[in-house]
Amino acid sequence: MAIHENLLGGPPPTHLPDDPEPRGLLAAGTAPAEVAAAHPASSLAWAQLADDAFADGRTVESYAYARTGYHRGLDALRRSGWRGTGPIPFEHEPNRGFLRALHALARAAQAIGEEEEYKRCAQFLRDSSPTAADTLS
Repeated sequence: MAIHENLLGGPPPTHLPDDPEPRGLLAAGTAPAEVAAAHPASSLAWAQLADDAFADGRTVESYAYARTGYHRGLDALRRSGWRGTGPIPFEHEPNRGFLRALHALARAAQAIGEEEEYKRCAQFLRDSSPTAADTLS
């Protein structure tokens, strides 16, 4: 079996490198906007901003924050060897920021009537991590 394949013959799971500082700041109660400003590459900070905005009824802001976290996460995934397909396990904590941003993007897209984007993002989330799809939905 090649190193680059999983047991089913597909690409191996992608595990983003740990970035504990933004996670620690958020856990300590630092405002997500401050964390995003200090760590703009952190999908987790953008996902938290998206979740907070959505909870406050600021759907368009949630969409924008989620899209930022999603794209920052795609950049990180590509730097980690991801080639556009394959598992992104929710069980690996550093992957959760991207997966949360993807979920938030799907949720906000649906709320603003972007049905095609909602479906695409929801399917991407399920394909990447069934655990994330079940946990976050």
